[in-house]
Amino acid sequence: MTKPSTRISTLGTRLAVPALALGLVLSGCSSSDESADDGAAAALGTTSDINPHPVADLRDGGNLRLALTTLPENWNALHTDATGEVGSIARPMMPRAFKTSASGEFSVNTDYFTDVVLSSTDPQQVTYTINPKAVWSDGSPITWEDIRSQANALSGADKAYLIKLTNGFDRVAKVDRGVDDRQAVITFKQHYADWRGQFSGNAFLYPKSVTESAEAFNKSLLNGITLTAGPFLVQSVDRAQGRVVLGHNPKWWGDKPKLDTLTFSVLASEAIIPALQNNEIDAVGIASIDDMKTARDTAGVVIRRAPGNSWSHLTFNGAPGSILADPALRVALSKAIDRQGIATAVQNGLVAEPKPLNNHVFVEGQVGYRDNSLPFDPAAAAKELDALGWKLNGDVREKDGRKLEIRDIMYNAQSWVQIAQIIQQNLAQVGVKLVIETKPGRGYFSDVIKPGNFDVAQWIWSSDAFPYNGLPQIYAYNPDDLQGNYGRIGSPEINELIERTLLELDPEKAIDLANQVDRKVFEIGFSLPLVQSTGNVAVRANLANYGAPGLASYDYTKIGFLK
Repeated sequence: MTKPSTRISTLGTRLAVPALALGLVLSGCSSSDESADDGAAAALGTTSDINPHPVADLRDGGNLRLALTTLPENWNALHTDATGEVGSIARPMMPRAFKTSASGEFSVNTDYFTDVVLSSTDPQQVTYTINPKAVWSDGSPITWEDIRSQANALSGADKAYLIKLTNGFDRVAKVDRGVDDRQAVITFKQHYADWRGQFSGNAFLYPKSVTESAEAFNKSLLNGITLTAGPFLVQSVDRAQGRVVLGHNPKWWGDKPKLDTLTFSVLASEAIIPALQNNEIDAVGIASIDDMKTARDTAGVVIRRAPGNSWSHLTFNGAPGSILADPALRVALSKAIDRQGIATAVQNGLVAEPKPLNNHVFVEGQVGYRDNSLPFDPAAAAKELDALGWKLNGDVREKDGRKLEIRDIMYNAQSWVQIAQIIQQNLAQVGVKLVIETKPGRGYFSDVIKPGNFDVAQWIWSSDAFPYNGLPQIYAYNPDDLQGNYGRIGSPEINELIERTLLELDPEKAIDLANQVDRKVFEIGFSLPLVQSTGNVAVRANLANYGAPGLASYDYTKIGFLK
């Protein structure tokens, strides 16, 4: 998902997150006039707020305590059932090929690879040279066979693999052994502009034991992760307490981590801020201005800010036979929803100028961001509904004896309900009844969203710094391979535009094509982006090299507490 440039201009692999335990997007309204200061207006891609310190300033040991909404249902982050929280747990444990800086620059992750290079353009070839010290947690070497096996698994050729996305491996012709077992040469049958993102960002490299068969891919990590290759590994999983503890990997060959452990605990959304107050967790995203005030009033806690690359949204279900199958109906509803009103309500006091996110591909502050959205126009929405045959009968429109009543599904958290209530009021003004239904975190995607048990639904898309590979994952439509297109909406035109974007190696042309995709996505009522993450994170003041990273990737060996 990269361009032939060192500057990142868009988002990458999309991971779905139902809630706020990792502190991504949502916030609550408040009459407080306490404003967002200390850098809240900084643009994404220009800043990182992690309290940087050299490791010499850090004490040895310590436990970084973080929150989860639920334990993973599948620890394979490449599997369709894996949520963004799986990635958060796995990042300290799994190989990735590239690191990113706060300014969006790439560098090879030399813990795992001594070099990753575009070695040919006709045909396109990428050569991965593996660090000779790199081993899995059982001591076995990381080899080209791990890369080949994962490329085959994600190719999409075998539909028994329940993959989250192909990540460009559907464009790979073959993976060969290089000069030795520590080198892999990937040859593409079609150009793929985002080759740097294939084993980066949220796309980890797994051992071939996980990817060599569909059975292993789908089921071997259901109850926990086995082989890893990072500075940390799973020390314990307590399902009764809802807790995962990561400890040092004794086979780790890189810099020794300063922390002893990382602990992830499952907490209900309403318990997260009290846990911060009670010194039970060390960092959490801020969910409201009231939470901001509470965090600021908590001894030893500070607010760190760097605008985030995650966002909340409303997805429509356009499956054949659904009440929203007609794209014209979805577009009319889109025009009736006041996204600026939502932004003002949920982010007032948390950012300098609350505004909705107006692009599906780029977030504000990134190169390429354009406002391609449809206008808020309830009068036009009402006229379009009339023209479609949805006529008012009392307070609710009807057509062919069917009421225009739709179910909005969301994770059971007050911030999500608040957004739904605003949408409910907006739609009521044009004769549409919105029914709000909340769901628990466990099974939210596997049991509710993935099967399409919704009319509209809310969740967070959490991305990494690599652009474009989320386009085929979410916005392309293949009824036999939905990937992340949970609303089952698309068009041949959008599919073709996505393909042209992925083939385009010229940065400016790729940006223009991606924005054409975005406009078409708005025009068929695919989904509505709502608000971008504020990036506000409450953190223990003595925690260094952690907080609000922006586009930057963490170095987990350098996170720790000040002496």
